[in-house]
Amino acid sequence: MPPFFIALSQTNPVLGDLPKNAELVLQAAQAASARGAKLLVTSELSITGYPPEDLLLRDAFIQAVEASVMGLAKQLEQYPDLRVIVGYPARTQQGLQNISSVLHQGKIIASYAKQKLPNHEVFDEVRYFVPGHEACVFDIDGNKVGLIICEDAWHSAPAAQAKHAGAELIVVPNASPYHLEKQNLRTDILKARVLETGLPLVYVNAVGGQDELVFDGASFALNQSADVVVGLPAFEEAFELVQFIDGDLAQGQVSPVASVEAQVYQALVLGVKDYVHKNGFPGAIIGLSGGVDSALVLAIAVDALGADKVRAVMMPSRYTADISWIDARQMADNLSVQYDEIAISEMYDAFENSLANEFKNKAVDATEENIQARIRGTLLMAISNKSGRIVLTTGNKSEMAVGYCTLYGDMAGGFAVIKDIAKTLVYRLCAYRNSLAPIIPERILTRAPSAELRPDQKDQDSLPEYDVLDAILTKYMEQDQSIESIVAEGFKTEDVEKVTRLIKINEYKRRQSPIGVRITQRAFGRDWRYPITNKFRA
Repeated sequence: MPPFFIALSQTNPVLGDLPKNAELVLQAAQAASARGAKLLVTSELSITGYPPEDLLLRDAFIQAVEASVMGLAKQLEQYPDLRVIVGYPARTQQGLQNISSVLHQGKIIASYAKQKLPNHEVFDEVRYFVPGHEACVFDIDGNKVGLIICEDAWHSAPAAQAKHAGAELIVVPNASPYHLEKQNLRTDILKARVLETGLPLVYVNAVGGQDELVFDGASFALNQSADVVVGLPAFEEAFELVQFIDGDLAQGQVSPVASVEAQVYQALVLGVKDYVHKNGFPGAIIGLSGGVDSALVLAIAVDALGADKVRAVMMPSRYTADISWIDARQMADNLSVQYDEIAISEMYDAFENSLANEFKNKAVDATEENIQARIRGTLLMAISNKSGRIVLTTGNKSEMAVGYCTLYGDMAGGFAVIKDIAKTLVYRLCAYRNSLAPIIPERILTRAPSAELRPDQKDQDSLPEYDVLDAILTKYMEQDQSIESIVAEGFKTEDVEKVTRLIKINEYKRRQSPIGVRITQRAFGRDWRYPITNKFRA
């Protein structure tokens, strides 16, 4: 059979923007045709973006999608030698299905309905879709191409079914969100399908931020020996060709795989960039404290949006150390962002005076600390209202887990950039960013972390050391280990009991926090669905 080229189009769709997403397909089709490709592969649900969630329950949305697909098929007639795989939801005789179709010469020549509907982690496809059962194999100049979708490739049966139907090559459109180690996991799973079937495989993933999810792209092609012969870069749009010749895929360009820290940092940057831009915010505001968390968020924001779109506001109180002022100013200067200082001492005094009768004969406690945080939250939200810019909050996963944060204070804002980043990883990401250019002052990275809400305050006055806290958090929250098994690994019983109790009783706070970028395989949010009113205690 004659060889042919396959184009891998790794694009960043905007959920619900059907004209824009169709235009992305058209642009890729033009490039694919110009380079002589016979097949163009786009990502899962490339016409709608992923995941559409309850938009799928609206008839008007499904009707608009169907019209968009037929209009796109008509426009693709200008490329008569090119077959284009696009993804969309469609109503069939079985019900609403997750479909990938092959468009050619103005028509849909083949369609495949996703068989394995994920219903775990952040996925909820069983809520919306009816699974398919049939193989889909189509012809390109006598070559037989099998089509499966995303989750199907994590199971043996759909690829085996395609081979049994005559496929000589497997193509897999995907919308696979990033989490730590996901890229290696994907490659291992898809290599297993190749070794089982003996068929080469092309995997095309979406890229871009969608609310708390980030799709990392990193599309690839595997030959019959399960070697990566083409690898697209992660966290950016990309386009590449691979040749199918003599029943196998030929060697092409392979992008290097970045370090874990580089991957996470790029995911955070892309998540912020797309959330701000896709939702139409003109920029971002950050409360800069002189601490490590806000320093990291500021660096991410500038890398995502540009210095001219980011404003830093320092809000010192009577407890703010001089070094915090100095380091905050230096950080803002290093990144060339607008920087302002608004002292809160007089505002805090006004609150104390107004509440004097309420607080009479009562000891000073976290109430006074929270008032300071809420003053800062109010100031940031006021500036946000006037400017239209979104407030990026700076709380990390370790703090959110145990409630070391203030409702309507440091939790106030529109997007929580590092809410899924443990404190120990915060430091690693800062070191990574400084390895590119030294923008975060060294003292921010070496001084003991403190909320600076009372004299000589340190985080570890209230919490275990962060390496201990984060290890317990990972085992209990992300890996579902029991308290007993964590203690058996050598952790102090009192530390494990304290951390797990704090995780439980602070669920009500986390439900009221902004969404943020998902980085781990289990983040607070879509992955974590524990009841607030809950008396069970392990």
